[in-house]
Amino acid sequence: MEWIEVKIITNSSGIEPLTGVLYNIGISGIVISDKEDFAQFLENNRKYWDYVDEELQRLTTADSSITFYLPDDANGAETLSLARNVIENLKKSTDEYGSLEIFVNNVKDEDWSENWKKFFHPLPLGEKVLIVPEWEQEGVKNPENRVIFTINPGLSFGTGSHESTQMCIEEIEKAIKPNDTLLDLGCGSGILSVISLLLGAKSATAVDIDDKAVEVAFSNLALNKLDEDKMVGYAGDITSDSELRDKIGNGYDIVVANIVSDVIIAIAPFIKDFMKENGTFICSGIINERQSEVKEALEKEGLICQNIRVRNEWSAIICK
Repeated sequence: MEWIEVKIITNSSGIEPLTGVLYNIGISGIVISDKEDFAQFLENNRKYWDYVDEELQRLTTADSSITFYLPDDANGAETLSLARNVIENLKKSTDEYGSLEIFVNNVKDEDWSENWKKFFHPLPLGEKVLIVPEWEQEGVKNPENRVIFTINPGLSFGTGSHESTQMCIEEIEKAIKPNDTLLDLGCGSGILSVISLLLGAKSATAVDIDDKAVEVAFSNLALNKLDEDKMVGYAGDITSDSELRDKIGNGYDIVVANIVSDVIIAIAPFIKDFMKENGTFICSGIINERQSEVKEALEKEGLICQNIRVRNEWSAIICK
């Protein structure tokens, strides 16, 4: 198997929080290079040598970094996009952790986007949905007459190849009824919002902390030839912005959050306020090790967990 090397530039203060956000999305096999630890190692062991190789001396001034490896396939590309998304959010929250610049195989992250095309092909999900990359629209075979969701993956998390996204789509397909309303928290590419509309939802509200994600969601809405008035988009943090929560409103038939465990736990106190009575909450992006922690946080807020699904390393929880 071939691998993608991903390197994130940070500083000593950023290593622990960066490691934490990567772990929360299922990335645990990492290599840490901390320039402060290395400089301290050289200083503490100076008595053992009187000459330091020029290359070693150069490393004392190099940036700290975290490196990890992903499989060179569609799942690896999706995880890379998710990592980019959470790191971008970390960058927005503070400037204390260095540049947080991402390099892939020693090539800047944005240069990776064109390589997505070799990984993504038409993908049937559940019983009703067929995901089709924009570049494969012509002549796509659809013998089961599935709803076609056309996507240009770009750099936003959410193409349908990731297990967490797949489980959300399958559960939306089961739960949705004609004229339902859906709230998509952490909308990413807007895949869940747009698919809900294609499956018959009356409207979708797409929310993300990243305003660029909301833009991508509307791009995918247009790509699927849906009216712009079918979807409302907001950028912001519902945990700290009461005005945003008021704009989002309540009475949604389905609320979905395909994010990460920490964010689902953080938004848990607000979920029931958004839902109509007997509405459905679907969440995923939960690594299996944190499944019980997320379930406990949801139940603490009065949600009743009716089903838990597991696919490989990922869990999805469905609540009423």
